[in-house]
Amino acid sequence: MSAPVLPDGNQVDTSAANPASTVLDASRRQPASSPSGAAELASQPISSLSPEDQGKLAVAKKLVIDNLRYEPDFPIPGIKFIDILPIFQNPVAFASLLDVLVLLIQERFGSQVPDVIIGLEARGFLFGPPLALRLNRPFVPVRKKGKMPGACRTVEYTKEYGTDEFQVQTSAIKPGQQCLIVDDIIATGGTAAAAGKLVELSEAHIMGYLFMIDIINLKGTSLLGDKPIITLVEHNEEE
Repeated sequence: MSAPVLPDGNQVDTSAANPASTVLDASRRQPASSPSGAAELASQPISSLSPEDQGKLAVAKKLVIDNLRYEPDFPIPGIKFIDILPIFQNPVAFASLLDVLVLLIQERFGSQVPDVIIGLEARGFLFGPPLALRLNRPFVPVRKKGKMPGACRTVEYTKEYGTDEFQVQTSAIKPGQQCLIVDDIIATGGTAAAAGKLVELSEAHIMGYLFMIDIINLKGTSLLGDKPIITLVEHNEEE
């Protein structure tokens, strides 16, 4: 199953906020176990897709969710970890994931296509580049400090125990570009917010954020302001 490349459209007129130097960290694990361990489809009403694409989206979503795996007591006791890696071990599920993401972007933005896909280290690199290729757009990595050569912009963010820094190469994002920031999971929201600051420091615009999984009880999306947020799966670890 494949989705068509979205046609180009007019850019969204947004304004970059003043960048801050420190934001909170986003963990990529669940801090507590979930009694049910069941993920729920993100409740996003379909409004701009054809009936055929609606059907494709529903089938592909189910296939992707069926390939998620839950690992109890990892990386420490009491943590129930959501493992996305089985999706990438199944070519059909991987292709379906890309189908879903393209359709969700079309559902949210219509004919508008981001100018750049921004992927966060490290698991945003698993699906960010093939998603960019599907959309015929460039992919730009955001990495921890010291991992990329040349001049870089840097933002510091606060982690559970200390701080860390994210960087993007200064030539990677052009002023005025509309950027879609992608990552596997949003938990507390800090790394996604830090990536947003790098986009703003580049004098570009945050078109929106896209996540495979939203740990909704951690409320990480609250750090992302009023920018559009696309999620494939919502999970409440307290249920």
